[in-house]
Amino acid sequence: MTSEITVAAILERAGELTMLHACGVADEEGRVVALVAKSGTGKTTASSQLARTFGYVTDETVAIRADGTIEPYPKPLSVKQTTTGAAKLQVGPDELGLKVAPEGPRITSIALLDRVTGGEYQLPVIEPVPLVDAVLALIPDTSSQAAVFQPLQSLCRLIDSVGGVLRVSYSEAADLTDSLAPLFLAQPYDRPEVITAWAPALLESEAEQADHQAGEKKEEPIPGDWLQRTDAVDAVEIGGDLLVLTETEVIRLSGIGPIIWQTAQRPVSLQTLAARIEAVHGLPEGYEVLLDAAVEGLVGQGLLLRG
Repeated sequence: MTSEITVAAILERAGELTMLHACGVADEEGRVVALVAKSGTGKTTASSQLARTFGYVTDETVAIRADGTIEPYPKPLSVKQTTTGAAKLQVGPDELGLKVAPEGPRITSIALLDRVTGGEYQLPVIEPVPLVDAVLALIPDTSSQAAVFQPLQSLCRLIDSVGGVLRVSYSEAADLTDSLAPLFLAQPYDRPEVITAWAPALLESEAEQADHQAGEKKEEPIPGDWLQRTDAVDAVEIGGDLLVLTETEVIRLSGIGPIIWQTAQRPVSLQTLAARIEAVHGLPEGYEVLLDAAVEGLVGQGLLLRG
């Protein structure tokens, strides 16, 4: 029942909230640290440890509004039993002695929780994550992010608002409480070296967007041997990379890939693509083979269509 209620709640708020698959804890001022992790990698254990000191927000979904405030979801915690194969116990936060989060919680830090198993024991290590890697890591651990308006752009804005994403590597959850305390402070680390500037990539002109919304956009045929990119949900430029969100996945383009994708907003010939690439990167001898390979890769990923 707990799982069914969680799924229903996520579906109900799809498109309205950014929902990170994370545990969340808050300090007395309502500042929240979201620790993002996949199921079975230590989220619940971290929640049950940290929320004895900090307020318990959730062990499942940190739901963030556009203004950075959080919708708490202090559900029962799913605790593993010692018997192999036994279903997890649903244990209420009061039974575990967890503290209640203050009203009006607000996101302050986002961290990727990375539990190190086996090998040498490791005290918590906190390090910044480059923006492009942070976006690629967070997207699979969000619920219904594609339904949010400008899903990649909104995620980048969220990351900007907390000063970037961190990675927390650790061996035991009991060591996290003291190590994570600085994360409740606004901008606790100097991280300019990995906070790469981002910008929205051009998807459609304002006129095309209006036609799309009115259902009047006409699909014109692509001339033979020409290329045109397919529709994307969202796209952002980060440094020299381009992240394109399709209906099913996020694809990272590097090298000449971003130029090809940007240039192919309208039907375009290989000669025009080569001229555009030359203007930005120059063309090495034998570039035709490299260009063909890049185009074939984008066609194979569903980002380009041939005439």
